[in-house]
Amino acid sequence: MLSSLINYFQFSPNEINAIRLSIKVAVVAICCSLPFAIFVAWLLARKNFWGKSLVNGIIHLPLVLPPVVIGYLLLISMGRNGIIGRYLLQWFDFSFGFSWYGAALASAIVAFPLVVRSIRLALESVDFKLEQAARTLGASSWRVFFTVTLPLSLPGVLAGVILGFARSLGEFGSTITFVSNIPNVTQTIPLAMYSFIETPGAESSAARLCIIAIFISLISLLLSEWLAKRTQTKLGQIDVRN
Repeated sequence: MLSSLINYFQFSPNEINAIRLSIKVAVVAICCSLPFAIFVAWLLARKNFWGKSLVNGIIHLPLVLPPVVIGYLLLISMGRNGIIGRYLLQWFDFSFGFSWYGAALASAIVAFPLVVRSIRLALESVDFKLEQAARTLGASSWRVFFTVTLPLSLPGVLAGVILGFARSLGEFGSTITFVSNIPNVTQTIPLAMYSFIETPGAESSAARLCIIAIFISLISLLLSEWLAKRTQTKLGQIDVRN
């Protein structure tokens, strides 16, 4: 039985490339969007300004928009003939269209609200009195953020990163609309599964990728939940000491 199981999970080159590309796309999407997510989360958590509700709504819009709509908007704006994409191609000889960079961009936009929300909740949980105490001791705003606020909210930041990674890993609609389904170029796990499902006799390949996707996503969710609980415990210990 064990040998049969091992034989079943012998991945084909196309499956391995899809898994590898999915992980690369998800990692790049999160790494590139994380600084912006931290800034936006801090802005929403710590500042009051005119139009804050509108900004918050725009940030969370990808959560409720159909992914195909996001892909279409990226296509007409960042595609080779898009409003911005045509200038990127002319000036820098670079294009998001029909490349894994476009898949990373689409994944980053779709996952961005989840990352922002998780980081914002972590920032709002940090006791503002700790920041005020650091300022009274002469620390600048930047130093307070990097030595007090960010370390205390770090588990929440990591939880947001993991959730964003899992969401990026499973993105389908915006990716296939924006960069198409090109094997070894833009074909991530969901797109490869879509191709295998439509191919007669490739059901086992789709099933293997499905199991891998479930496994990675489940591990990510469990790790995110553990980090969230750790954040609550850490903040609770600080409150007790104060």
